[in-house]
Amino acid sequence: MGSNVPVNAVETTLRIAEALQEHECVGVTKLADEIDLPQSTVFNHLKTLEQNEYVVNEGGSYRLGCRFLKLGAKARSYHDVHEVARPKINRLAKDTGEISALLVEEHGLGVFLHRAEGEQAVHIDSYISQRISLHGAALGKAILASLPRERAVDIVERRGLPALTENTITDRDELFDELDRVAERGIAFDDQERLNGLRSVATPITDGNGAVLGAVSIAGPTNRIQNDRFRETFPSKLSDIKNVIELDLAYS
Repeated sequence: MGSNVPVNAVETTLRIAEALQEHECVGVTKLADEIDLPQSTVFNHLKTLEQNEYVVNEGGSYRLGCRFLKLGAKARSYHDVHEVARPKINRLAKDTGEISALLVEEHGLGVFLHRAEGEQAVHIDSYISQRISLHGAALGKAILASLPRERAVDIVERRGLPALTENTITDRDELFDELDRVAERGIAFDDQERLNGLRSVATPITDGNGAVLGAVSIAGPTNRIQNDRFRETFPSKLSDIKNVIELDLAYS
């Protein structure tokens, strides 16, 4: 039997689960309209998920259940860098007053494993488990620049270079020139390339063999993240935390 043949029922369940995460609670009719499936199909899949305690039915509207947390926690536990980096990221957010985050790559996308907010942090759309395009964020560029070039090319070919803002790099040659600069300096910058009004700085985290495990960042609004703070202070703080995390990973 071919190993690449999709199972339609599973794909439908996954589409429904992913659509549910966009809502606090949603009815069958609205959900079916959003994903363009018959209401009866959506209802049957939701009832199966409810019976297996993966969704909660609140008066005919549905939301994701906490049982998904167990799967997510287990998935995150496979990344040793998470446990080592988490307290450092929390401290970095507290020290800078901004947002600090840990991103890893899976299937050619970035996945937030942890994020922390300082006292001055702006509220943006990032959250733990969110998947983002790698080319539009400092975190993603730090990872792409640290991957073998063949792997980075494969990711760009598979995921493309969609324009997230007017500042996003959407030209392949321009992106790889930028990745060469990131690899040389060990720091990636994002100047409103993923979100308007937001700047971020990131550095890759690698293991003892040089394989990239993820990236750590500091992000904040353009009115605070500018000049020396953007180009010198935050890169220096990230270089320090990178050394500590990598050393802890080597001896943990």
